[in-house]
Amino acid sequence: MTVPFTQNQTAMNLPTLPDGWPIGSYDTYRDAQRAVDHLADSGFPVKGVTIVGVEPIVVERVDGRLTWGRVLSTGAASGAWLGLFVGLLLSLFTTGPGLLPILIGLVSGVAFGLASASFRYAATKGQRDFISHSQLVARRYDVLSQPRHAEAGRDLLASFAMTA
Repeated sequence: MTVPFTQNQTAMNLPTLPDGWPIGSYDTYRDAQRAVDHLADSGFPVKGVTIVGVEPIVVERVDGRLTWGRVLSTGAASGAWLGLFVGLLLSLFTTGPGLLPILIGLVSGVAFGLASASFRYAATKGQRDFISHSQLVARRYDVLSQPRHAEAGRDLLASFAMTA
């Protein structure tokens, strides 16, 4: 079934720009959430409210140094879990004692984990000797409301800012 081009874009899950008027601006997402929660608690019609992150940036936070010891230990642990899982599955289909398939799976998993972690780390050739995680954050978060409720929303958030 084809959908006509004129149909509402949100019905097709296509990205759309937010609409509404700004009623508050906050430095953190948590503060914007608290503002919307205050609106909801005050009986404000929050169905049309949107939190918009303005000027998004990617932040990479370094968690620590990556060494061969850390690489091998995490590879062995990851492989052990996979091997234990496979061994447990194999033990379900074994007629004799199920300990041997579990041990074989565990040892094989550790060996596979060590080998795969070693190859991946060696392939980087020391270009990335740290562990990090990335986040998408914004410089500020604006709270938007439908125009017919914007003035009431601004008044509620102004009174909330005075009490906070």
